[in-house]
Amino acid sequence: MITTLKVEEANRPSASARTFTLTPERKMGETNEETQRLKRIAAAAYDYDNDSRWNDYWSSILIPPNLVSRSDVIDHFKRKFYQRYIDPDLVVETMCTGSSLFQPALQLAPSLLTNDQTQAQSSGSITRNSAMLATTDSISNSSRWDRHMVLFSLNAWVLIVALFAMIPMVPRNLSHRAYRLSIMGTACSSLFSLFIKCGMPRAFDMQGLEVYFQAVVATKAFIYFIYSVTFVASNLCLKFALIPIIFGAVEQIAKFLRRTFPQSFLYRKWLARPCAWVESHTTTLSLLSSNVEIALGFLLIISLFTWQRNFVQTFMYWQLLKLMYHFPMTAGFHQSAWAKVGRKVNLFVRRFLPFLKPSLSAAQGWWTR
Repeated sequence: MITTLKVEEANRPSASARTFTLTPERKMGETNEETQRLKRIAAAAYDYDNDSRWNDYWSSILIPPNLVSRSDVIDHFKRKFYQRYIDPDLVVETMCTGSSLFQPALQLAPSLLTNDQTQAQSSGSITRNSAMLATTDSISNSSRWDRHMVLFSLNAWVLIVALFAMIPMVPRNLSHRAYRLSIMGTACSSLFSLFIKCGMPRAFDMQGLEVYFQAVVATKAFIYFIYSVTFVASNLCLKFALIPIIFGAVEQIAKFLRRTFPQSFLYRKWLARPCAWVESHTTTLSLLSSNVEIALGFLLIISLFTWQRNFVQTFMYWQLLKLMYHFPMTAGFHQSAWAKVGRKVNLFVRRFLPFLKPSLSAAQGWWTR
């Protein structure tokens, strides 16, 4: 009996071995969770308003009237749209509802239109209004297309000038001029994007302007406008600051080309793959942009010890970084980047500079407020 127990203990894997075999699976699970979290952030930050496919998708879904205005319902279908058209690897959890009305309208149409009397009553009004609706839709689509064409031209101009400024062989005076022009172009494209999304204030009284500016501040174009204004008024020429501008312009150009010219021969031959790659890697580009923006903040602090110091610009930019940390469309990427920076800084301070721990804790408390 004793011999049998010893043999069983010898054949049984040790605790350390069991832990070693489970650790890669656990790490893989944590990696997948982090990937899905970043994908959900990218889905929430996607510009659905400027995507015509979203309007068609949303109009093809029948939702009970009491659930149409719920934000969780809208966010759920936005994630479904993002999974279908942008990133198929995004995992969308099922939404538990009390009815099965969340189906495409084309599938429910035969079962809903079984009453002949209702069809006879509504057919007259449909025929009377069809011509008027078609005319208004064509006018609105043409004006919308013209506005997006202007925005595309601005973004293309910003991309070309910014890439020209980044070339090392370009003379210094031309490079600095291209740097200024690209930042000014970003400010103009951001303002025009705000005009497309928010329009003009409905009323110019205090309440109307307050509602209008709340809508303006909630857009990503406003962040890019403040970003460009921060650098256009400074004598310090940081080519590093053009990287987020280039990424933003490339993303906007890829979206416009993919929506507007999907059947074009030139697009299908030369631009289809690059545009598809850009739209499927928006999370990666946003993470790189957030890292560059954080690095720019530390470069501005270092520049305070040179003759090109600018205290106002540094203060404004760090306020902008704090806004990006809390802004919904950039919060996930900046919080992820700042978490990596915080782990390294806390480890360094704990080992070599323990007397700075109170100051560091106070700075972190101010930053997260």
